[in-house]
Amino acid sequence: MSTKRIAGPEIERLIQLLAKVPGLGPRSARRAALHLIKKKDQLLAPLAGAMGDALDKVRICSVCGNVDTTDPCMICTDARRDPATLIVVEDVSDLWALERAGSMNARFHVLGGTLSPLDGIGPDQLNIRTLIERVAGGEVTEIILAVNATVEGQTTAHYLTDQLAGFGVKVTRLAHGVPVGGELDYLDEGTLAAALKSRTVF
Repeated sequence: MSTKRIAGPEIERLIQLLAKVPGLGPRSARRAALHLIKKKDQLLAPLAGAMGDALDKVRICSVCGNVDTTDPCMICTDARRDPATLIVVEDVSDLWALERAGSMNARFHVLGGTLSPLDGIGPDQLNIRTLIERVAGGEVTEIILAVNATVEGQTTAHYLTDQLAGFGVKVTRLAHGVPVGGELDYLDEGTLAAALKSRTVF
């Protein structure tokens, strides 16, 4: 099957790079590239500038693993946050989601993924050592494991619980079950089973 070039190499490269962004396949990348080119002054130029700034200024926080323009990040340096409560998440996107919910004024720790032996991801590939060091400092009294309800997420949660057992900290996890506004008929069996196991007094 021949691959006919439909545009210059610069445009092709833009499409190829956009296609690597999660959520954008080749077709979506072509549409996005065409839209950016059509709106060159309003979108493409400012986007290029913003990406250059991000490349120069964005850092990974050496304390929690968040991304920010400062190290330590703004969350770690916020004196209004409770230093005794640490929410452990898999990725920065999870941290952002919890921050949007705005229900807890705690600090965070980003693991950078989950344990997955089949993919060659063990404890050394994750941000676990620094988590243990933070807990060993004695300021943290509760760890909230806000990992995904996947096999890998639960494996990681069990491993972390074992690793934290000797520090005298309270280890909790997010409740699993029926989402707010959810209808039972539309939920999968695993969610319903978790909801029944995690039932609370009404």
